[in-house]
Amino acid sequence: MKAITWLASFGVAAMALTSSALAAPHEGWTTDYEAALKQAKEEDKSILLEFTGSDWCPPCKLMRKEVFGKKEFVEAAKKDYILVELDFPRSDKELAEKNQPLAEEFEIRGFPTVVLLDSEGKEFSRTVGAQYRTVEDFLGYLKDAASKKGLD
Repeated sequence: MKAITWLASFGVAAMALTSSALAAPHEGWTTDYEAALKQAKEEDKSILLEFTGSDWCPPCKLMRKEVFGKKEFVEAAKKDYILVELDFPRSDKELAEKNQPLAEEFEIRGFPTVVLLDSEGKEFSRTVGAQYRTVEDFLGYLKDAASKKGLD
C-alpha cells in the first residue's frame, strides 16, 4: 500500500512540475507587459509580445522548441526587443484569465500570435501561426518588420 501511495504522490508531483514548466516563460523573456512597456521607453527598444497556449497549442509548442526557446534567438532579438510571453495554458486558468485583457486589447484570434510594438506601445507588425519556423527565418521577419516600422 505504501508503494501505491508513494507512486500516486510521485505522479501528482511530476504532473505539477510538468505543468509549471510548460507555463514558465522562455529564458530571457518576461511575463510583465507593464514593466516591458516601461523598459522599452527607457531603452528605446521595441516590444515582441508572444501570445501562446504553451501546454495545448501544437504550433505554439513548435515555436517554443524551434525558435523562442533557443538561446541564439533570445540573444539576437533582445538587442532590439523586450521579449514578453503572454500565455494562455489550460493547466493554469488563473494565468490565462490574467492575460485575457491583453488578448482582447490586441484582438488576438489565434495562437501563436506575435505582435510587435514600438517603444511607445504602438503596434507596427503582427504574425499569426508558425510561418517562421527557424531562428533565422524569425529574425529575418523581425528585421523586415523593423525596416518598415513607421512607413504607413
